[in-house]
Amino acid sequence: MLESRVTLQVRYSETDMMGVVYHGSFLPWLEVGRTTLLKECGLPYREIEAQGFYLPVVEVGMKYLKPARYDDTITVITRLAERPLVRIRLDYEVRRGDELLVVAHTLHGFTRHNGGPARPPAAFTEKMRALFAAKKH
Repeated sequence: MLESRVTLQVRYSETDMMGVVYHGSFLPWLEVGRTTLLKECGLPYREIEAQGFYLPVVEVGMKYLKPARYDDTITVITRLAERPLVRIRLDYEVRRGDELLVVAHTLHGFTRHNGGPARPPAAFTEKMRALFAAKKH
């Protein structure tokens, strides 16, 4: 399993009038978690795009357990449990300290710039194979 952590501060613009984070504000945080994980794996999203590929979201699920509030410091934990083949499933936890606020997942499929489905680029596949092989040892 690969894991990444990123810490964010809740901005006022991400909350409603009660100072509670609006449910849609969590989606950009998941994106920050995803792009951070890929970058830490040596696969920056910018390079994936430069090779002619996109990773659109094809599925998202989120369970809200506790609210986040204005000015909270939150941590987005992103996990890639299985080596991706054609699709990538990422699991997330959003925490405020030890408190679990949200659990979520996203599923992504590779496409070419023209929107057609594609297999991952060879460099991506090889890097993931090496990372998951290293985790087994």
